[in-house]
Amino acid sequence: MTTSTDPAPSTPLAGRAALVTGGGTGIGRACAEVLVADGASVTILGRRAEVLEEAAAELAADAPDGAKVRWVAADVAEEEQVAAAVATAAEEGGLDLAVLSAGTGTLGPITSLPLDEWRRVVDTNLTGSFLALKHAAAAMVATGRGGAIVAVSSIAGQRSHRWMAPYCASKAGLDALVEVAADELGRQGIRVCSVRPGVVSTELGDHLLGDPAIVADYLAQMPVARPGEVGDVAAAVRFLLGPESGWITGVSLNVDGGHHVRRGPDLDGLARSLYGDEAVDGPPAT
Repeated sequence: MTTSTDPAPSTPLAGRAALVTGGGTGIGRACAEVLVADGASVTILGRRAEVLEEAAAELAADAPDGAKVRWVAADVAEEEQVAAAVATAAEEGGLDLAVLSAGTGTLGPITSLPLDEWRRVVDTNLTGSFLALKHAAAAMVATGRGGAIVAVSSIAGQRSHRWMAPYCASKAGLDALVEVAADELGRQGIRVCSVRPGVVSTELGDHLLGDPAIVADYLAQMPVARPGEVGDVAAAVRFLLGPESGWITGVSLNVDGGHHVRRGPDLDGLARSLYGDEAVDGPPAT
């Protein structure tokens, strides 16, 4: 019997199987790392086989006994590929945990944004997350032992980010999907939450962090004024997936240095450099 004074096990997720979409880089990779470190067997999913293969080898090299690492090259917007990846993750005893981290972004004025760009972002961030949630949850239901799912949303789903309409809309939709899924799946013992990172140093975030004016504006909106690291987000995801949060579901947790209490970033300068003054301000008055 375990008592409150007993030390926590060194691998509290031993015997659990997890799927991490977008698991080859950035936040997804960091989430996979903490799950493996805590004893889970992890399948990482992404589009680039060479990136996944390298990441899986590095994760496996540090994995504790019993924790396996697999990788599957797949597009989260393609249902058959997602279903196959979930089957791989669940092939040895079922699926217990899932992180929905695959994501992309774009920047441009609503009035000139190509429809293909809108679809590209929404297909990955929202439809792709829906498909991963759908099949991961079905695999968890099949085991009868419940599970936990965490989606990687964004502060952009909560606070306006001018010139990022597809990204904002997809992340707001993702948080709504999380609430509905938590409501539906709770009776099956499956918890569903999301995290809302602020600006974090990743492939997706570095185009913002490369501009000193944008960085300064971001920091001015953060009570804890520093850019995030992938480990900040992974720690929150790990908490929401683990037994420590067994009575938490339907939550969207901000991991953003408090940025959500102020306003979204000023990206006007970046939009002007890409699209010109007229696209940002409209045609000159006549």
